[in-house]
Amino acid sequence: SAQIADLQQKLLDADNGDRAKQRWDSIATILEAKCALKYLLGELVSSKVQESKLQSGLQQSQASCSDVQKMLMEERNHVAELEAEFQNQILVQEQQHQEKV
Repeated sequence: SAQIADLQQKLLDADNGDRAKQRWDSIATILEAKCALKYLLGELVSSKVQESKLQSGLQQSQASCSDVQKMLMEERNHVAELEAEFQNQILVQEQQHQEKV
């Protein structure tokens, strides 16, 4: 019975896939063709709108990433300046210590 149920489910799935293909293949009148074309154009418009939204989001993300990279470089430069200043202070301290000794 499990095998029968499995085979029935496979038949239903195959039938559903064939129905969609048959629906497009069985367009016989101008009215049906108009309806199909209207549906396809609606899907095209929908996908174009979605594409433009995704493209806009991508551009915003790229701009944000660029800003973060710029900020990171500024911070690295600042850290490098602080490190150089710190090393200079250490050198001065060591010289003062040597003079005292």
